Amino acid sequence: MTTDLDRATVEEAYARWAPIYDVVFGAVFEPGRKAALRAAERIGGRILEFGVGTGVALPNYKRSDRLVGVDISEPMLRKARERVEKEALTHVEGLCLMDGAHMGFADNSFDVVMAQFVITVVPHPEETLDEMARVLKPGGEIILVNHLGAEDGPRAVFERWFARRARKLGWRPEFQFARLHNWAVQNGSVDLPIKRDVALGMYTLVRFRKRTQAEIAAMSESVALAG
Repeated sequence: MTTDLDRATVEEAYARWAPIYDVVFGAVFEPGRKAALRAAERIGGRILEFGVGTGVALPNYKRSDRLVGVDISEPMLRKARERVEKEALTHVEGLCLMDGAHMGFADNSFDVVMAQFVITVVPHPEETLDEMARVLKPGGEIILVNHLGAEDGPRAVFERWFARRARKLGWRPEFQFARLHNWAVQNGSVDLPIKRDVALGMYTLVRFRKRTQAEIAAMSESVALAG
C-alpha cells in the first residue's frame, strides 16, 4: 500500500540530510544528474531547478542559462546560497523557499522544469507536477531523473515492505513510473512521458513536453468528433 509523505516529515528528514547530503549522495547521483542536465541543455533558456537542495547541480549549467531554484527545506537552501556566493554563480537568478504544490510563479515562466531525485519524495507528487506544468512554457519540458520502483518481482516486494520504514528518511521507494504516466493522462496539458534508463538502469530519466494551446484544441476537437 502506498502512503504519501507529509510536509513536516520531509522538512525534518532533509534538515537532517543537509549537512552531509553532498558527501553521501553527490557521487552516487552524479550519472543521473549528468543525463538530466544534457536533456535540459538541449532546450536551455530559463530553467527552474525544482528541489534544488544544496545546489550541487547549479555550477554544471551553462552560464547562458538563467536558473531559479526552489526547495521546501531551508537548511538545504542555506547550503545552496553559500555555494552560489562562493562559486560566483551569476546565472542563478534566485533561490526560493516554496512548497512545490503551491509555487509563486506566473504561468508559462520557464523553458525547462528540472527535478533531480525529487518527485518521489515530495508530499504531493501529482499536485506538484500540476504546478510544474502550469509554470512551464508551451513546447518546454519537465525533466525528471529518479530511482523508480519496480513494477513486479522480488525488488517490488522489497520496496513495498521497506516503504513504511523509509518514510522517516523522507523516501518513497515504491513510487512507480505508472504513477507519472497516469498523471500525464489526467492532467491533459502534456504529452505522455518518454522514459529511458540511465546509469546501467539505476535511474530513470522521464521527460514530459507541454502541449501548445493549438495542440490541446486540436485534440479536444478530435475527441469530440470521435464521440
